[in-house]
Amino acid sequence: MKKIIRIVLILALLFCALSCAVGTYMCKYALLPEEHGNDIEGDRAKTEGRYPGIIAWYDSLHTAGIFKDTTLIGEGGYKLHAIYSSAQHPAEAQGTAIVVHGYTDNHICFLNLVRMYRDSLNYNVMVPDLHYHGYSEGKAVQMGWFDRLDVKRFGEMAHDIWKDDFMVVHGVSMGAATTMMLSGDELPGYYKAFVEDCGYTSVWDQFAHNLKDQFHLGPWPVLTSADIVCQKKYGWSFKEASSVAQLAKCERPMLFIHGDKDDFVPFGDLQKNYDAKVKGYKEMWIAEGSEHAMAYKDHPAEYVARVRAFLDKAKSF
Repeated sequence: MKKIIRIVLILALLFCALSCAVGTYMCKYALLPEEHGNDIEGDRAKTEGRYPGIIAWYDSLHTAGIFKDTTLIGEGGYKLHAIYSSAQHPAEAQGTAIVVHGYTDNHICFLNLVRMYRDSLNYNVMVPDLHYHGYSEGKAVQMGWFDRLDVKRFGEMAHDIWKDDFMVVHGVSMGAATTMMLSGDELPGYYKAFVEDCGYTSVWDQFAHNLKDQFHLGPWPVLTSADIVCQKKYGWSFKEASSVAQLAKCERPMLFIHGDKDDFVPFGDLQKNYDAKVKGYKEMWIAEGSEHAMAYKDHPAEYVARVRAFLDKAKSF
């Protein structure tokens, strides 16, 4: 009997050690990707390929000093970078838009939305590089959870610059999750609306989907172990970082967008997120035939029209 107990204990210890090692690897794989928005030239080329002429548009405005660079000290004491610009017609600016990029992206990757807000909708724009992305410092990807606090800081900076009383936060993918997570916090009154495009329900749900899709593994014990590592190393948990939980507290207008062919952030997350917001005005738009983060690329005119109509309605509340 003692021998059996000893073998069981040894096997249990080996299992725990293996789980810890796998969890550490999983945490590093997800939160310390080799490319994390730091290949600026590569992202410039990719963005130009999707939207021909957009890099020339941005470069000309940046060279002229219309787009400016700025920094602030974010969560954890890291220096964070952003670009910003006044609306195309500043005297008639409709408000301010904070555009939030996705996982392993940077301020360059969604210049299409920046141009939409600045030129088509005539909004001032602020575009951060999130923690550990682009030109910003940081020690790991935060998947939107602490990023929401950094976006709030950039919102405060934008308000100090333009003194607007109407601000919209618009995020894509991880940026959409950041937007939803921010929406449930106590915020200044000038935060009036949110647009989320293909955001996940929670970090736990997203990583569980990735594990199943890419490695054919369930969440236990790998994800459970990785979550423990993340809590100890970075101070937040995968389940805590929940769009759904934050949406339940959101009372301000929100537009939910998702492509029905999205299999990276599952299309089903759209309904779960939408249903989680039980207070205040909300709209949903399903981008037919669109894969992950491709709603604007596939339906540019409708995308702009729907965002414009939503913001016009949000201004009536």
